[in-house]
Amino acid sequence: MVLVNSTPMLKEARKSGYGIVAFNVHSLDMLYSVAEAAAELDAPLIVQTTVGTVRNLGPENIVAAAKAASEEYKIPMALHLDHCTDYDVLIKCIRAGYTSVMIDASMHEFDENVRRTNQVMDVAKFLDVNVEAELGKVGGVEDDIVVDEADAQKAVPSECVKFIELTGVPTLAPAIGTAHGIYSGDPDIDFERIEKIANLVDVPLVLHGGSAIPDEDVRRCVSLGMSKMNVSTELKNAYSQAIKEHFEDKPNALDPRQYLTKAKQAAKDLAQSKIKLVGCQGKASEVQALYGNEYKDGALIG
Repeated sequence: MVLVNSTPMLKEARKSGYGIVAFNVHSLDMLYSVAEAAAELDAPLIVQTTVGTVRNLGPENIVAAAKAASEEYKIPMALHLDHCTDYDVLIKCIRAGYTSVMIDASMHEFDENVRRTNQVMDVAKFLDVNVEAELGKVGGVEDDIVVDEADAQKAVPSECVKFIELTGVPTLAPAIGTAHGIYSGDPDIDFERIEKIANLVDVPLVLHGGSAIPDEDVRRCVSLGMSKMNVSTELKNAYSQAIKEHFEDKPNALDPRQYLTKAKQAAKDLAQSKIKLVGCQGKASEVQALYGNEYKDGALIG
């Protein structure tokens, strides 16, 4: 079984005007929850993990679980490493079998961001691995990366063009006013900036901080060219809240099979709502065709 490079599915999503959700999972049962959710809706899927989750579970274990899920549910699935600043960890994940990685050098000056991105591109472009990079600074907290609201910076459209020319990176996450975590108020999304960037570059754009953005704003972002939407905090919260409610109702019911079943269902329900929101339900067959002979009878082979 193989996992797929997410570049073709994201290009198709951008061309066809829908989005693909990338779910941050922190346990193997969360991974299966989102895979089952996508399979029931016949949707392509990106599963992603933070560096902290990689260190906790081990990249080989995560890859094995993702491959097993792709085999069981027979959907095109990519496995992505989110917000990695450590080149060695990134290479370790590629060697383990990740099919997409994000090199986050957005905290550096433009030229240094280019240099670090090219360092990753020099490896990934020969291995059929998608690379995502960020321009500007998305606010909030993601694992151990903390960007204060005052330090958050929106991407400059002309710099996005230059960055892609200098790196050839196939997916770009421009900061456009969203933030990681749950918003305390309405997000300040710069739709005009998204449109300008999308009109200047043809690579799929990535919407970071997708948790709890109002539905109408998500749909507008997707219509303007955001092809990948990251969802982390909402999924984690739904999963954890189900466990919390289990023990509030039944404090002595300590069987993990009981509370984890509830947590998985909550995560699955949340995942399906996000898949429908970006419009990728029913798109798995179209995406599957992009990968040609890697498929047989709807299942990945390798």
